[in-house]
Amino acid sequence: MGGRGAPPFGGAPGGRPPGETASPPFLNVANVLTIARILLVPVFVACLLAGGAGWRLAALAVFVVASVTDFADGRLARSRGLVTDFGKIADPIADKALTGAALITLSALGELPGWVTALILVREVGVTVLRFAVIRRGVIAASPGGKLKTLLQIAAICLYVLPPSLSPPGLVKEVVMAAAVVVTLVTGADYVVRAVRLCRGPT
Repeated sequence: MGGRGAPPFGGAPGGRPPGETASPPFLNVANVLTIARILLVPVFVACLLAGGAGWRLAALAVFVVASVTDFADGRLARSRGLVTDFGKIADPIADKALTGAALITLSALGELPGWVTALILVREVGVTVLRFAVIRRGVIAASPGGKLKTLLQIAAICLYVLPPSLSPPGLVKEVVMAAAVVVTLVTGADYVVRAVRLCRGPT
């Protein structure tokens, strides 16, 4: 909310005390990327449901672009001081919406077992709820396992979205998805343990 004139009495712009920094604007590049990812979810689903090799490739392209924004918005927000309350809430929601939509649609098409989708979604929703439940006590930093989980989920979904003519053998897809499920559950359990320790405080 800049552009409010010269600082009065040597203070910060807009009348803020010296040394107090301005809050980042709502419409910053990180938030725009997050909003774009949310808007791409129905586009991805529509392309995937349309059928045909061309539409599958279009769905894959949309999913990859949306996934790239997932990595970009967080880094931009932290490196440029663009972290906002909206971003803290919308970013994980956008992540889960994209992954969840992909898994649910693949299961609806009969290409992915429903129990796989259920396990991943229960973990993702549960961790998100837990994250907001303990946020007043502190933020649990993402672990290397969490990043590996995200990469495996993206890789597995991409393999399943590929047109049949370009898709690898079924065993390859199943192995990558199985690895994604295992890492997803293990990191979820780790998150619960760290959240409990955070709530208990230092011993």
